Amino acid sequence: MQMPAAASGVRARDSSDTRPHVVIIGAGFAGLAAAKALADAPVRISLIDRRNHHLFQPLLYQVAMAALNPSDIAYPIRAILRDQKNVQVLLAEARHIALAERRVELDNGTLSFDYLIIATGASHSYFGNDQWAPFAPGLKSIEDALDIRRRVFLAYEAAERESDAAAQQAWQTFVVVGGGPTGVELAGALAEIGRHTLKDDFRHTDPRAVRVVLVEGRDRLLGSFDPRLSADAEASLQKLGVEVRTNQRVTAVSETAVTLGTGEQLAARTVLWAAGVQASKLVQTLPVSRDRAGRVEVQADLSLPTQPNVFVIGDTARMLSHGQEVPGMAQGAAQAGRHVGRQIAAEVRGEKNARQAFRYRHLGAMATIGRASAIAEIGRWKQSGFFAWWFWWVLHIYGLVGFRNRLSAFLNWGWHWLTFQRGARLITGEAPPLPRIDDSQTPRARVDTGTGTDTGIDKDNNADTDSPP
Repeated sequence: MQMPAAASGVRARDSSDTRPHVVIIGAGFAGLAAAKALADAPVRISLIDRRNHHLFQPLLYQVAMAALNPSDIAYPIRAILRDQKNVQVLLAEARHIALAERRVELDNGTLSFDYLIIATGASHSYFGNDQWAPFAPGLKSIEDALDIRRRVFLAYEAAERESDAAAQQAWQTFVVVGGGPTGVELAGALAEIGRHTLKDDFRHTDPRAVRVVLVEGRDRLLGSFDPRLSADAEASLQKLGVEVRTNQRVTAVSETAVTLGTGEQLAARTVLWAAGVQASKLVQTLPVSRDRAGRVEVQADLSLPTQPNVFVIGDTARMLSHGQEVPGMAQGAAQAGRHVGRQIAAEVRGEKNARQAFRYRHLGAMATIGRASAIAEIGRWKQSGFFAWWFWWVLHIYGLVGFRNRLSAFLNWGWHWLTFQRGARLITGEAPPLPRIDDSQTPRARVDTGTGTDTGIDKDNNADTDSPP
């Protein structure tokens, strides 16, 4: 198959190169796995991403919660693929796909393709309430993580300056919407930041008075896990002082409050969104069937029904295996990428029966709750507590790309474990207006949180703090 010459904005390759051209959009788990699966195939690959780095998204919340630096969980795409000679990495944004013409329009130029793999992931979904987005950021990119980190630590700075007790408590109230793995992990980390990391850093407010509320619309947290593990996770969160609200939905979010379906209004200046996702905007204009989350309905081999040379994988697609929907996890995306890459390689080589139905292999699921507690479900093995956390920790260190990233994450986590400190507590960007400083403020009160709730005031500023969990 001969590839048409590339248009302006993207360097054209040698016209004598007649190898089929595979264009991959997105360098997440799915796109990167597809590219690697084509390493020995007689094709040439253009891998497009609007970021120059691959992001290990399962640890993104650790950046948002100041436990890790962005560079600990990101790695340059070019460095990952530097030894794969049949791939060209392009820093670009795909704006439109012309299926009939087999062409991808970029922010500056176009690419024609023989095979196209769309792996652009997903973004936040506010279920039709996009006006909530400025007040309740989600977590999908490093930029999102840094914005959340900034909001969290600015909230404590604002509370330190606030003279009104109710306003001060609102600054130290954090609402997390969504009881999946991301929501659970964020809620646990937020409780630890106030009760342990910052407990001795302020003079006019006590960070241990932090209030973390986790709101979930279903009847239990972590609905994809075994009910016993869900109950263990809820108990661990409550031990950290997190208020868990199940069977409750959010009906309004503003700069100062969250309103629940029961009519209750929570005064909170920081809201984090972990409740829903929708497929990337790139596929929304394609003439294909999509589900309610905007994910493309693909065939068993993960191709489009009317375009067998176009594949959609990862969070952008509604993938089925053995009649069951593939969960939106990194392992599913990576397996889909490898499956599609191998299919294309076999087809280009002229092998018979190159197209096969995708078969997802579930390797297990894990979620961490705080510094020494997690849940793990791997086949029939179900575990919660310290051992599950240790297992989670080892697997996530191993999953990082590059020795430097693994070593850096290991050292940062080790320091955090020993000292309860988080080394990445930086507030970046211009700070918004904070409450006016009142020089008449009295030194902070101490809050007894030994039972996980605020039970009284201890006026002795030298009183012992809580023991570590």
